[in-house]
Formats: sequence, C-alpha cells, structure tokens
Amino acid sequence: MGKNEKGIRFEVDRANLYREEAYTDLKSASIRRLTPVTKDGSDDNSRPVLYFGHAELISPQGPIPIQSELNADCLEKAIEALPAAMEKAAFDVREEYNKMVEQQRQQHEQQSKVIKSGE
Repeated sequence: MGKNEKGIRFEVDRANLYREEAYTDLKSASIRRLTPVTKDGSDDNSRPVLYFGHAELISPQGPIPIQSELNADCLEKAIEALPAAMEKAAFDVREEYNKMVEQQRQQHEQQSKVIKSGE
C-alpha cells in the first residue's frame, strides 16, 4: 500500500488479524477478548486468544487510560486476573509519572543554576 500525501503508510498485517469482543461491568473496568482470525474472518485456531484489561485513572488533568494483557485462557480467568493486572498497570503509570516529575525538577534546578551563574 502506498503512502498518503503526509507520508504515512497504512497497511493491514493480514497474518495478524483479530476479532475484538468487549466485556464490562459498567463500573470500573473492561476486558477485551481478541480472537485470532484468518483474512476471511474465520477463527484461526493456530494462535491463542488474547485478553486485555482496561481501566481509567482519574487525575486533575483528566482520565488516564491504562491497559494490561491478562494471563488467561478463558473469560473467567481473565476476570480473576483483572484486579492484579490493573493494580500493576496503575503502579507502573504512577512510577513513570514520578520519574517525569523528578526529571523536570532536575532540569529546572539546572536551568536555575545556569541563570544564577550568568548574573
């Protein structure tokens, strides 16, 4: 497939297609089940079904989506795996945020030192 006028390529990996189904409790989280399919849409039993958990963290800047692959081979196990997976994903997001804040603080301190030494 060719590039569009902005130079972006849109290609479909026909060997890696999935049918997506969503499950939710309408409260806090959702689970996506991705069933591998062939290019004609029929189930591809040579590849495993994948499960992903989704949730949102509420922040002063707005909702932050989080997701994690769930180690499960059926919906019931995905439901059981969801809480721990979302807790870990939320922890990882918080850790990444804290690293960004610390980097910004260090950059600000370095800029302040440069300004003070130039006075």
